[in-house]
Amino acid sequence: MTINQVLHIQPIALHERLKKGDDICLVDVRDYWEYSLTSIKESNHIPLNELADRAQEIIFEEEIVVYCHHGERAFLGAQTLIESGFKKVYHLTGGIDAWSQVVDPKIPRYKSESF
Repeated sequence: MTINQVLHIQPIALHERLKKGDDICLVDVRDYWEYSLTSIKESNHIPLNELADRAQEIIFEEEIVVYCHHGERAFLGAQTLIESGFKKVYHLTGGIDAWSQVVDPKIPRYKSESF
């Protein structure tokens, strides 16, 4: 039996795949207040503390990319999805902060001191 592991994807690589039209489900695991500030277009918002209970909302997705502010919570979220039986789950390296810096500068950056 093969154990699935969390995969990693860089913002530029994800952007290229999305531009090509690849069917990738984006899951934002940040808190509600963070999601209200900004998000990556077309993403599903499922806060990390609700992810295990709400995983059925994305059950039919083949490839999933999980992101948060900088990446720590996204990695935990990706592990949760792997443990729930999802096969191809990526962690967006650097989170939405890196996405804002290298892909879409229109996405505002924010400080995590607000936590």
